[in-house]
Amino acid sequence: MDTSTSTPPNSWELFLQGFHAIVGDVSGFLYTYWLVFALILCGLYLTIRTRFIQLRFLKDAFMVLKERSHEKHISPFGALMISTASRVGIGNIVGVAVAIVGGGVGALFWMWITAIVGGASAFVESTLAQVYKRSDGEHRYKGGPAYYIESALKSRTLGIVFAISLILCFTYGFNGLQTYTLTSAFEIFVGSENFANGHFTIFVGLILAILVSFFFFGGGKGSATISSVLVPVMAFGYLVVALIVVGMNIDKIPGIFSHVLEEAFNFQAIFSGFAGSAIVLGIKRGLFSNEAGMGSAPNAAAAAHTSHPAKQGMVQTLSVFIDTLIICSASAFMVLCSDLANIGDLKGMALMQSVMQDYFGGFGLYFVSIAIVLFAFTSLIGNYFYAEANFKFITHNKIALQIFRASAVAMVFIGAQLSMELAWDLADVFMGFMASINIIAILLLSNVAIKVLKDYEKQRKAGKNPTFKAADVGIHDTEFWK
Repeated sequence: MDTSTSTPPNSWELFLQGFHAIVGDVSGFLYTYWLVFALILCGLYLTIRTRFIQLRFLKDAFMVLKERSHEKHISPFGALMISTASRVGIGNIVGVAVAIVGGGVGALFWMWITAIVGGASAFVESTLAQVYKRSDGEHRYKGGPAYYIESALKSRTLGIVFAISLILCFTYGFNGLQTYTLTSAFEIFVGSENFANGHFTIFVGLILAILVSFFFFGGGKGSATISSVLVPVMAFGYLVVALIVVGMNIDKIPGIFSHVLEEAFNFQAIFSGFAGSAIVLGIKRGLFSNEAGMGSAPNAAAAAHTSHPAKQGMVQTLSVFIDTLIICSASAFMVLCSDLANIGDLKGMALMQSVMQDYFGGFGLYFVSIAIVLFAFTSLIGNYFYAEANFKFITHNKIALQIFRASAVAMVFIGAQLSMELAWDLADVFMGFMASINIIAILLLSNVAIKVLKDYEKQRKAGKNPTFKAADVGIHDTEFWK
């Protein structure tokens, strides 16, 4: 082949290639040598310490959802919807496809494991967020890892480090990925050539940057309504479509389960390329989707009004199960029930669009494309406000806040120009740093969560509706529960 007329890469392209190589190496190191084992071992340790809290108290978690709060407070059910809205999105649809294509069908099993053992991590981090929450005006609360690190570990410095890691993760990692995925949903409609020349991605990036700027600079009014109403409705609709597909292919389900388990424990294949194996890809995508132990959901959990911190901890385990065991599994079954031989080299968004189009024709293509656009856009808004809450933990300087908001808008534009590999790797790296800090914090503070859990169990056995007083269990550094 004559390559004499090929255009050499320009300086910007060379920079991106070098940057991507560095990001990919860091991501590979984080997940190959540290985070995969840390997540599983942390989840197993907390599962044993809490005596399988994520399974023992499922009934109690559903009972808590029935509790009513003052009309100006966020109820346990409201907090569940907010955190589920944050979790449910492109990770449940595109992330599952990325894991299966990259790591094989066995990746689905490791996504399940991440959710099951991660349920205990979700309980501990959300319970801690409730214990150490603070007032944020009349009938409102704030909290999260930065706050329980500062209050319980007595280290504002480490709290600031966590807040910075969350800001990097959600503003510059996740929002870059959300924008890329939203933009890529249009490729099938405009054609690969028009998409590749960069003009269309620039156009979409500018439109998105303008739209999100109204939310980022507008104080957030209405964003909670968009996330907590639109996302659950779309998630329910997506689940209904997935169940129809599973019903159409019910005879394939036993074989799929068998294949998933077989490939999940194909250790020869796994350890011959561990960084791209079913274990690593399954845990990466599982963590991105359900966020268990990562330190993001506690920011929503802290906002709930409840009579006992353990109640909100239990509710958050439900959110993890809904996200991964139900919605992610639905996506996986749709892919695995399809004719993979006809998919060829498709991956990511294009794969899910092809699968849905094969099942439902034009309706399937438009449905999944619209779902991704809505999920990604609401996630852009929700991710930003997680980040802004942590920015305000660091400083309330108004000039600094405006600069941060401008940089967040700029990242939305930049995200539309990224490649799929760079977008995912960048999100994985920032997610890895953030999760690492939170894992260490919840392990150090696990005794506090265990005390709270034992207090809850003691009151339940006595036939009471548990209420919490921090001093009764030897906790004296809280603001709300004195």
